[in-house]
Amino acid sequence: LVVAFLVAYHQNKQLIGEKGLLPCKLYLQNVKRYFKGKINLDALSYAPTIIWFLDWSDMDTTLDYLSLFGLATSAFVLITGCANMVLMAVLWVLYLSLVNVGQIWYSFGWESQLLETGFLGIFLCPLWTLSRLPQHCPPSNIVIWGFRWLIFRIMLGAGLIKIRGDRCWRELTCMDYHYETQPVPNPIAYFMHRSPWWFHQFETLVNHFIELVVPFFLFLGRRMCIIHGLLQILFQVLLIISGNLSFLNWLTIVPSIACFDDISLGFLFSSRPGGVKERLARMQLKEAAKEKLPLGCYIRKVVNISFGLLIAYLSIPVVLNLLSSRQVMNTSFTPLRIVNTYGAFGSITKERTEVILQGTSSLDPNDPTAIWEEYDFKCKPGDLKRRPCFITPYHYRLDWLMWFAAFQTYEQNEWIIHLAGKLLAQEEEALSLMATNPFAGKTPPRWIRGEHFKYKFSQPRGKHASEGKWWIRKRIGPYFPPVNLRGLKKFYEDRNWPYPVRD
Repeated sequence: LVVAFLVAYHQNKQLIGEKGLLPCKLYLQNVKRYFKGKINLDALSYAPTIIWFLDWSDMDTTLDYLSLFGLATSAFVLITGCANMVLMAVLWVLYLSLVNVGQIWYSFGWESQLLETGFLGIFLCPLWTLSRLPQHCPPSNIVIWGFRWLIFRIMLGAGLIKIRGDRCWRELTCMDYHYETQPVPNPIAYFMHRSPWWFHQFETLVNHFIELVVPFFLFLGRRMCIIHGLLQILFQVLLIISGNLSFLNWLTIVPSIACFDDISLGFLFSSRPGGVKERLARMQLKEAAKEKLPLGCYIRKVVNISFGLLIAYLSIPVVLNLLSSRQVMNTSFTPLRIVNTYGAFGSITKERTEVILQGTSSLDPNDPTAIWEEYDFKCKPGDLKRRPCFITPYHYRLDWLMWFAAFQTYEQNEWIIHLAGKLLAQEEEALSLMATNPFAGKTPPRWIRGEHFKYKFSQPRGKHASEGKWWIRKRIGPYFPPVNLRGLKKFYEDRNWPYPVRD
């Protein structure tokens, strides 16, 4: 959550703020208009967010406050190791509020997974006290199994979507392409891509074993459950090393911890007098002596049972989806995203294509002598000599969406034309999303265009690598034609987007 709120604070204004690529104020106004201009139960159910009840006159400030409050609260929990149901519920509501106005920028599966994990975390904690160890009511087995049920669905869903999806998963060839074509490769992926074919086949087999077989270890007793937890954590660590999948793999480690019991985790805690182990022993003695529990514990048991029934009920469409031959991945069946369906890389792109934004100060964009200069993004491939980045668990949302845009059309991603207009106007908010501005301190660009390229890793120790190039590329053609500010005016007006004004 710390990373998620940090990403939100750094990027929300540019993506969904007043001058954002997809302003959330406009999105909420459209939702309100759809429901006859009222903020009623239907509107709240469609987009559950506390922003409905906050000030819209300065959306940037509102988004900043939500992000900073969430960042401070989650940092407190992380540093102190103390939390209660109230704090966890606040964090869940804050992030739910951002996700439900984030539109495509928050459309990734790990957003729902973070919300489901956070919702489970509410019931893991004591109601009021900030003690690391509740005095009377230990975490319920219902909640522990809620986490185990989560990791089971995450892994099995990912495995089934692969087997039912791209044939390369069945032919054991997907890893021949994955390292090169994943959304944001890192330097290790550059070398892993050149592994021999038999090693890639072995990787694919291991992936199927971890995602399709190991999840059932959860139901085969204590020892197999612990083995499940160890294998899943090791698997996530390998994924963290080999790619920049945001905070997804870090987050997936969390429910895996629920596979371990107190005995297996005991070495992590001090045995000194007054420590956690001693206090736990006292609680167990009281439980064995069947001392009368306070009323709150009985209320908590009722709450836990109700929680378990809720999870079971919301799991029905998720289980049906897992059993379906038309399985969908990363889908929420309720707007609160309490129980979701997951999956990853159901299909693998065999070639990597990139959209490269270029600008020119030339009066005529069709002039063959016009000099086109490229904008580099924070992390996605662009400059052939730039080393692939290593940013996990941080997440550059725009870079990820550029990956999707590259195998779609600009008509399917109108925000990319919005971005082009902002770059033409030299807007600071948009430029902050970029790694470089080739027109800094120079005449602003008069035209921006999108060019489509096919990218491949260079061969280690080969000709291109000796020139310092991590990538080689070949032009496919234009992605979108040259545009200027004047020509974009009607495009902006039709979508009620604020028209960028050049400083």
